[in-house]
Amino acid sequence: MLIPAAPATGRDCVKGTMNKISEVVQRARAAFNSGRTRPLQFRIQQLEALRRMIKEREKDIADALAADLHRNEWNAYHDEVVYVLEEIEYVIQNLPEWVMDEPTEKTANTQHDECYIHSEPLGVVLIIGTWNYPFDLTIQPMVGAIAAGNSVVLKPSEVSENTANLLATIIPQYLDKDLFPVINGGIPETTEVLKQRFDHILYTGSPGVGKIVMTAAAKHLTPVTLELGGKSPCYVDKDCDLDLACRRIAWGKYMNSGQTCVAPDYILCDPSIQNQVVEKLKKAVKEFYGEDAKKSPDYGRIINSRHFQRVMGLLEGQKVACGGTGDAATRYIAPTILTDVDPESPVMQEEIFGPIMPIVCVRSLEEAIQFINQREKPLALYVFSQNDRVIKKMIAETSSGGVTVNDVILHISVHSLPFGGVGNSGMGAYHGKHSFVTFSHRRSCLVRSLGKEDAFRGRYPPSLSKMTRH
Repeated sequence: MLIPAAPATGRDCVKGTMNKISEVVQRARAAFNSGRTRPLQFRIQQLEALRRMIKEREKDIADALAADLHRNEWNAYHDEVVYVLEEIEYVIQNLPEWVMDEPTEKTANTQHDECYIHSEPLGVVLIIGTWNYPFDLTIQPMVGAIAAGNSVVLKPSEVSENTANLLATIIPQYLDKDLFPVINGGIPETTEVLKQRFDHILYTGSPGVGKIVMTAAAKHLTPVTLELGGKSPCYVDKDCDLDLACRRIAWGKYMNSGQTCVAPDYILCDPSIQNQVVEKLKKAVKEFYGEDAKKSPDYGRIINSRHFQRVMGLLEGQKVACGGTGDAATRYIAPTILTDVDPESPVMQEEIFGPIMPIVCVRSLEEAIQFINQREKPLALYVFSQNDRVIKKMIAETSSGGVTVNDVILHISVHSLPFGGVGNSGMGAYHGKHSFVTFSHRRSCLVRSLGKEDAFRGRYPPSLSKMTRH
């Protein structure tokens, strides 16, 4: 189903055929070419409209997230909505400064010229959202694209269908219908969308689909930003406060039932503290979700049956210290801890994206670093230690999209820090000004007067008369 705008008129609501997708993208390009996105006032007006949409439809957003992921209203707001609102506020506050031309250093020959960088919009941007945080990870990059003056074609994930349908309904009621269409549908529609020419594509999802997106983009030499996840390690040093560390780790692991791209995927720790880590994780889980997490209003569900079966399959042959049970009818998987995990087992070969925490024992910091570096570069890295040497060595000798020390996930909440992956976990970054830069072309500009010709006469031929003998 393709919904480029509000369902008020025949033109505004188009359902069905693939050729309509091309029409929607062409309409978005024509709207961009009209020049109306370029003025700062228009960009801020659209961002304010987006903010108004979120505040006025907050209950609808929460209901959609509850239907898709079993989120309660508090979690819907604090896990997704608040981050988008804060991003909008931050961007509106700083955008007047970001759009200003940026003076640069000059060479000896350009001292009397104007040299500056001018940020201009790229054009028509495609944002392909994901299902695990279907509001935040779809709308937050859109904020940056609007701020940079682009038209945005939005493709929400069909897996979180309730949120996708809501976005297709409400966005055209608040934003410019031609500049910001929403396309709904599954793989056929996404495939057709990727055939169109865009000026930038941002995709959030798996490395496998990321390669498909990048291949499609290459046909038009379209730049891409890919946020792809990965197995984010969590190193727990023997000297840290284990109670506090495990409480924070459990929060980051089991929120949204483990379906968070920057969740700590597995723990690396010395075998001498493995049992303590297990007990303290169990204590935190009980504190957060009670004796039976299934009854907790704060505990989520797996997005669909296919993912439920995949996650449950990772438990085969594992040593379960806690949890390990599931209910296919409700897609519930208990908070689970695995011990003495074989690094070659299936649970260590793919991003878990579920409430399973494997513990892999390592006997030294050096072994932990080697373990991390033998695998694909992760989206995030977590280190719990009170030893500055351990912290600095772990950061210096590994690579990841981002790092949080003595906590988890929080680095992605800081507007001034770029959010993105490296290697197999992605490329490019966004958030705050980094979004503005991602969705802008930084144009080199030199402005010279038509006077002072004598100062530049030496560059013209003939050159023989200017040559000196040595």
